[in-house]
Amino acid sequence: MAITSAIVLFAVIWFMLLLMALPMRMKSQEQDGEVVPGTPSSAPVNPMIGKKMIWVTVITIVLWVPLVAFIVSGVVSVQDIDFFGRMGPRN
Repeated sequence: MAITSAIVLFAVIWFMLLLMALPMRMKSQEQDGEVVPGTPSSAPVNPMIGKKMIWVTVITIVLWVPLVAFIVSGVVSVQDIDFFGRMGPRN
């Protein structure tokens, strides 16, 4: 696995987790009872984006390290999952 592939894998996992974490524990202005004029009532009161980004980074590292180790170990290769024989004969 090249360094670029590892960085892309990290970024994909990180953004997927961030998109899952953003709506968690969100309290809207409507639920809080104070809607700021000019904003939608569904806007978050305190989105805690910094805290969520830190947790997403920690969880991404926990998931990314074993995944990279599994890919680099070579236990499963692309030829192992080539069900249609398009990669040529196996060694």
